Amino acid sequence: MLDGFKKFILRGNVVDMAVGVVIGAAFAGVVNGLTSAFLNPLIKLVAGGEKFSTIQFTIHGVSFPLDNFINAVISFVLIAATIYFFVVLPVNALIARMHKGEKAPDPTIKKCPECQSEIPIEARRCAHCTQLVMGKAA
Repeated sequence: MLDGFKKFILRGNVVDMAVGVVIGAAFAGVVNGLTSAFLNPLIKLVAGGEKFSTIQFTIHGVSFPLDNFINAVISFVLIAATIYFFVVLPVNALIARMHKGEKAPDPTIKKCPECQSEIPIEARRCAHCTQLVMGKAA
Protein backbone atom coordinates (compact mmCIF):
# COMPACT_ATOMS: atom_id res chain seq x y z
CA MET A 1 0.00 0.00 0.00
CA LEU A 2 2.80 2.45 0.82
CA ASP A 3 4.58 1.51 -2.40
CA GLY A 4 1.58 2.68 -4.45
CA PHE A 5 1.39 5.90 -2.44
CA LYS A 6 5.10 6.53 -3.01
CA LYS A 7 4.68 6.04 -6.78
CA PHE A 8 1.70 8.41 -6.76
CA ILE A 9 3.56 11.15 -4.88
CA LEU A 10 6.69 10.87 -7.01
CA ARG A 11 4.87 11.13 -10.32
CA GLY A 12 5.87 14.27 -12.20
CA ASN A 13 2.46 15.92 -12.40
CA VAL A 14 1.84 15.70 -8.63
CA VAL A 15 5.19 17.28 -7.83
CA ASP A 16 4.67 19.95 -10.51
CA MET A 17 1.26 20.75 -9.10
CA ALA A 18 2.63 21.07 -5.57
CA VAL A 19 5.36 23.42 -6.78
CA GLY A 20 2.75 25.44 -8.68
CA VAL A 21 0.58 25.82 -5.58
CA VAL A 22 3.54 27.01 -3.48
CA ILE A 23 4.69 29.46 -6.15
CA GLY A 24 1.09 30.67 -6.59
CA ALA A 25 0.72 31.33 -2.87
CA ALA A 26 4.00 33.25 -2.81
CA PHE A 27 2.97 35.24 -5.87
CA ALA A 28 -0.38 36.06 -4.24
CA GLY A 29 1.55 37.55 -1.34
CA VAL A 30 3.59 39.68 -3.72
CA VAL A 31 0.46 40.91 -5.50
CA ASN A 32 -1.26 41.68 -2.19
CA GLY A 33 1.82 43.66 -1.14
CA LEU A 34 1.79 45.55 -4.43
CA THR A 35 -1.90 46.28 -4.02
CA SER A 36 -1.59 47.59 -0.47
CA ALA A 37 1.69 49.49 -1.00
CA PHE A 38 1.08 51.10 -4.39
CA LEU A 39 -2.44 50.65 -5.71
CA ASN A 40 -4.33 51.57 -2.54
CA PRO A 41 -2.53 54.92 -2.24
CA LEU A 42 -3.29 55.62 -5.91
CA ILE A 43 -6.95 54.79 -5.37
CA LYS A 44 -6.98 57.00 -2.26
CA LEU A 45 -5.55 59.86 -4.32
CA VAL A 46 -8.25 59.42 -6.96
CA ALA A 47 -11.01 58.93 -4.36
CA GLY A 48 -9.98 62.01 -2.42
CA GLY A 49 -7.66 61.00 0.39
CA GLU A 50 -8.82 58.80 3.25
CA LYS A 51 -12.28 58.38 1.74
CA PHE A 52 -11.23 55.05 0.21
CA SER A 53 -11.15 53.26 3.57
CA THR A 54 -14.55 54.71 4.43
CA ILE A 55 -16.29 53.60 1.23
CA GLN A 56 -19.22 51.57 2.48
CA PHE A 57 -22.95 51.16 2.34
CA THR A 58 -25.37 50.57 5.18
CA ILE A 59 -28.48 48.39 5.31
CA HIS A 60 -30.64 48.43 8.48
CA GLY A 61 -27.78 49.85 10.53
CA VAL A 62 -25.22 47.28 9.35
CA SER A 63 -22.29 48.74 7.41
CA PHE A 64 -20.60 46.90 4.55
CA PRO A 65 -17.07 48.25 3.93
CA LEU A 66 -15.92 47.90 0.32
CA ASP A 67 -12.19 48.64 0.57
CA ASN A 68 -11.15 45.02 1.26
CA PHE A 69 -13.39 43.78 -1.53
CA ILE A 70 -11.89 46.26 -4.00
CA ASN A 71 -8.40 45.15 -2.93
CA ALA A 72 -9.32 41.50 -3.47
CA VAL A 73 -10.74 42.21 -6.94
CA ILE A 74 -7.62 44.15 -7.95
CA SER A 75 -5.38 41.35 -6.63
CA PHE A 76 -7.40 38.72 -8.50
CA VAL A 77 -7.25 40.64 -11.78
CA LEU A 78 -3.50 41.17 -11.44
CA ILE A 79 -2.84 37.51 -10.62
CA ALA A 80 -5.09 36.28 -13.44
CA ALA A 81 -3.51 38.63 -15.98
CA THR A 82 0.01 37.67 -14.93
CA ILE A 83 -0.72 33.96 -15.13
CA TYR A 84 -2.38 34.38 -18.52
CA PHE A 85 0.33 36.51 -20.10
CA PHE A 86 3.38 34.87 -18.50
CA VAL A 87 2.26 31.23 -18.26
CA VAL A 88 -0.71 30.37 -20.48
CA LEU A 89 0.30 32.26 -23.64
CA PRO A 90 3.95 31.06 -23.63
CA VAL A 91 2.94 27.44 -22.96
CA ASN A 92 0.32 27.56 -25.74
CA ALA A 93 2.92 29.01 -28.14
CA LEU A 94 5.39 26.30 -27.15
CA ILE A 95 2.82 23.54 -27.69
CA ALA A 96 1.80 25.03 -31.06
CA ARG A 97 5.48 25.15 -32.09
CA MET A 98 5.92 21.50 -31.07
CA HIS A 99 2.93 20.41 -33.14
CA LYS A 100 3.87 22.55 -36.14
CA GLY A 101 4.27 20.44 -39.25
CA GLU A 102 2.30 17.49 -37.91
CA LYS A 103 -0.23 16.12 -40.35
CA ALA A 104 -3.84 16.22 -39.20
CA PRO A 105 -5.35 12.76 -38.66
CA ASP A 106 -7.50 11.32 -41.42
CA PRO A 107 -11.21 12.04 -40.93
CA THR A 108 -13.37 9.28 -39.45
CA ILE A 109 -16.75 10.86 -40.18
CA LYS A 110 -18.46 12.61 -43.05
CA LYS A 111 -21.72 14.51 -43.51
CA CYS A 112 -24.74 13.03 -45.21
CA PRO A 113 -25.51 15.13 -48.32
CA GLU A 114 -29.24 14.84 -47.64
CA CYS A 115 -29.73 15.44 -43.90
CA GLN A 116 -26.26 16.80 -42.94
CA SER A 117 -25.94 14.36 -40.02
CA GLU A 118 -22.52 12.90 -39.24
CA ILE A 119 -21.97 9.32 -40.36
CA PRO A 120 -18.92 7.01 -40.39
CA ILE A 121 -16.56 7.60 -43.31
CA GLU A 122 -17.03 4.03 -44.61
CA ALA A 123 -20.85 4.14 -44.48
CA ARG A 124 -22.72 3.62 -47.74
CA ARG A 125 -26.13 4.59 -46.38
CA CYS A 126 -27.09 7.24 -43.81
CA ALA A 127 -28.45 5.74 -40.59
CA HIS A 128 -30.64 8.81 -40.00
CA CYS A 129 -32.40 9.33 -43.33
CA THR A 130 -31.40 6.15 -45.23
CA GLN A 131 -29.99 8.22 -48.12
CA LEU A 132 -27.51 6.30 -50.26
CA VAL A 133 -24.04 7.81 -49.74
CA MET A 134 -21.16 6.90 -52.05
CA GLY A 135 -17.43 7.37 -51.71
CA LYS A 136 -15.34 8.61 -48.81
CA ALA A 137 -16.13 12.32 -49.17
CA ALA A 138 -19.67 13.59 -49.40
